[in-house]
Amino acid sequence: MAIDSEFGVKSSSIIKEWSGQVHPALVASFVFLFCLEACLWVRNLRLKRRLPGPFAWPVVGNAMQLGQMPHITLAKLAKKYGNVYQIRLGCSDVVVLNGDQAIHEALIQHSTEFAGRPNFVSFQMISGGRSLTFSNYSKQWKAHRKVAQSTLRAFSSANSQTKKAFEQHVLAEATELVQVFLRHSANGQYFYPAYEFTVAAANIMCALCFGRRYGHEDLEFRTLLHRVEKFGETVGAGSLVDVMPWLQSFPNPVRNIYETFKSVNNDFFTYVKDKVVQHRESFNPEVTRDMSDAIIRVIEHGEESTLTREYVEATITDLIGAGQDTMSTVMQWIILLLVKYPDYQAKLQQLIDKVVGQDRLPSIEDRSNLALLDAFIFETMRFTSFVPFTIPHSTTSDVTIESLRIPKDTVVFINQWSVNHDPLKWKDPHVFDPMRFLDENGALDRDRTNSVMIFSTGKRRCIGSQIAKVQVFLFAAVLLHQLTFESNLSVPPTLNCSYGLTLKPLQLNVRAKLRGKLLGVVSPA
Repeated sequence: MAIDSEFGVKSSSIIKEWSGQVHPALVASFVFLFCLEACLWVRNLRLKRRLPGPFAWPVVGNAMQLGQMPHITLAKLAKKYGNVYQIRLGCSDVVVLNGDQAIHEALIQHSTEFAGRPNFVSFQMISGGRSLTFSNYSKQWKAHRKVAQSTLRAFSSANSQTKKAFEQHVLAEATELVQVFLRHSANGQYFYPAYEFTVAAANIMCALCFGRRYGHEDLEFRTLLHRVEKFGETVGAGSLVDVMPWLQSFPNPVRNIYETFKSVNNDFFTYVKDKVVQHRESFNPEVTRDMSDAIIRVIEHGEESTLTREYVEATITDLIGAGQDTMSTVMQWIILLLVKYPDYQAKLQQLIDKVVGQDRLPSIEDRSNLALLDAFIFETMRFTSFVPFTIPHSTTSDVTIESLRIPKDTVVFINQWSVNHDPLKWKDPHVFDPMRFLDENGALDRDRTNSVMIFSTGKRRCIGSQIAKVQVFLFAAVLLHQLTFESNLSVPPTLNCSYGLTLKPLQLNVRAKLRGKLLGVVSPA
């Protein structure tokens, strides 16, 4: 299937709002800025040697050429300009890296040089300006990452006891999903499962961070999740303002959405701060109830801590915010592809029945015998590339990639989609084929699975990538063990998606039917 034609995209709210009447002040401002930028552009063209890349217009640069699916547009441009080329967005030069070879050279062989983050204004608004994900590379950042990574590991995979406790959290949310899906499917009704997956994913992190879970109808929790969802919808406006700061100077749709972006960040961070205050008030150094306690102990009471107490809230905000969107999105795609390819759903259920049986739920110990399920999951991640770009990088020093010099402090886009659809690495990359991840003996091919790029790589690799894979495996295994999913014949499943930090399916109307006995697990939170 052709990826361009089958992967449709929904216009963003920014694009739709621009389609209304043009404000006179916008026209006047644009003309003035265009003339000013044109003069500077001609001057810079004479003084600065550019990398290969398309012609960039004054004021807007190449922003209007990216289209509604920039990852595909930028991958196509690589065919003309090579895997390392330069575009201009507003007032910023941006180097784009495409393909497995160039990206591996940058993020692995030159990991330190590409570990920076751009000095974007919007990045300073996330997690109180101390976000591990969005802050720049430094000694302080390395100390912060060490605290976050070690704490997450301590509560999920440090030893057999924590592994089992974490697995129980995930299984409890998975079995709760089974019951919720059956309720939504009563009387043959179809439903859209996005919100329920978000609740389940967020509940796992809340159980780890706050020692409690929330019901799917909890009003406080709904408000929290709405704020996180709005972050993904509005962060694009923040990126536009970062490269075109003049958009803040007059009324326009981008500025309106940018204000929402700032408000959402502030509200979500305030919510987390309130929870941390409660933990500080009841903190007991002799008892570690959850990750909030553990982070408070290390940062605020550790003798060797170099981080201020504000990093506690920032770390927890990052952990909760980052995990749920990725988890929810990949599960939506898994369900969509299960109903789009029902033969695979049937094969997976037959395998799970054979390995697990009907009297117990799947566990992580079954994973080695369920290679086809892992293959289906990895192919879902590769095929959809639902995180098309990493968070923008910046260079910490001058560096050369594929014989092209990239100056220090250059903004760099890493096109993960291009890695997962690189024809030099994948046979028929635009075809959905889970079998590509199995070797001749039917075992999972680790070299192939390690080639899928969703969680970035190098020094900026997501610290939660391993536990995310455990969660996805258990969610998928339990749902397939307990339920059969059917699509709405009047709304057939398509690969149409909305573009943002993640690519989310637009049409996913399904219903669930119980297979065998309904089994459950009590949450330890």
